[in-house]
Amino acid sequence: MQHGDEDRRLMRAFRDGDESAFDALFGRWSGRLLRYLERMVRDPAVAEELLQESFLRVHRAREKWEPSARFSTWLYTIATNVALNELRRPFRRSPHESTDADDAPLALAAGGSGPDELAHARRVGGRVEDALSELPERQRAALWLTAVEGLSYAEVATTLETTPQSVKALVHRGRAALAERLPEAAR
Repeated sequence: MQHGDEDRRLMRAFRDGDESAFDALFGRWSGRLLRYLERMVRDPAVAEELLQESFLRVHRAREKWEPSARFSTWLYTIATNVALNELRRPFRRSPHESTDADDAPLALAAGGSGPDELAHARRVGGRVEDALSELPERQRAALWLTAVEGLSYAEVATTLETTPQSVKALVHRGRAALAERLPEAAR
């Protein structure tokens, strides 16, 4: 059974009153969705809250879900709207920079690397994280959903409520901006 077929089966069961199906969907999707939300809002605690809000909205809107739509597209649409609403809140315009060691940049090093390679990978990972955070929200979302989550331009278009051509342009501009900000990574 394909991933989408299983999601459809679980969502139908949940819509018909099987709460364990909702738990299964949460288990299948919460990790990926949390990573996406963390990249969108750049605050793990806020991303956790938004994850809960997203699944709460899924729970409340179960009757509105259409079996013809992919569950993943519907879920990412909900999460993207929740994240964009959060990013538009006035206090988010100048986020607090934490000095906690827990906020270390994403490490890109493979296992078994020496200290020099590990240090270099952490520096590059930090620059990539910073460059991603500087992209406009819609570019960041389009780039993440296509490159990391593997959604098609059509699925991302549904998620961002735009056209596939617009998504293609968002992804192109996002990649160009990253290449400009990270010339060493473009080699």
